[in-house]
Amino acid sequence: MGGGPTSERIEGHGTQMATTAILFDVDGVLLDTTTIYQEIWSTWAEHRSVDSATVLGLMHGRRPLDLLAHVAPHLDAVVECEFLDGLMREKIALVRPAPHARALLDRLGDRPWAIVTSGNRWSVQLSFAACELPLPPVQVYGDEVPAGKPAPDCYLMAAARLGVPPAECLAVEDAPAGVLAAKRAGCTVLAIASTHPPEELGMADLCLPTLAEAADTVLEFAHST
Repeated sequence: MGGGPTSERIEGHGTQMATTAILFDVDGVLLDTTTIYQEIWSTWAEHRSVDSATVLGLMHGRRPLDLLAHVAPHLDAVVECEFLDGLMREKIALVRPAPHARALLDRLGDRPWAIVTSGNRWSVQLSFAACELPLPPVQVYGDEVPAGKPAPDCYLMAAARLGVPPAECLAVEDAPAGVLAAKRAGCTVLAIASTHPPEELGMADLCLPTLAEAADTVLEFAHST
């Protein structure tokens, strides 16, 4: 793919500076929630007479508040978030881990890692519990930062909490907004083409089709010295 992510680019970075922490996005990376969120946002759009295609095209990687401000600035965002939360609570039991997510996290061992998500704390934690996935000590949620993805705030916060320079972190993302956020923070970025085609993830240092296919690369970085 001309001009796109290549394995040489990510390997070249690894030879210059060791990656000592892994920063995972959640939805589309560790959790298989795409269909669930499509249903939630489609239901919301229908109830509020908002174009669902526009909403679904923008939902990945963004905080609900930011998406609402973009597609429905005339509505009370607090009220709308409560409505969305209610829809999510009905579907928590349907959330499934992304294929290979549990095996990959188990193999990280004691390597520092964090989750960096535009989602909110209660839904992510309930989802991880339902999926029997471990939660790391460092968790950064969308409502904890001044600006959501594609701003770098969330990745800068995660790196600071881990005590690792962003340049020594590998961010695993699935959405253009998240890839841009991680790159702006100074991280190396591995994109998973689970919700977007590779050509939309071209700012990443490497793009692979699935988390399962990316696992060896993640572990290689996690155990670099």
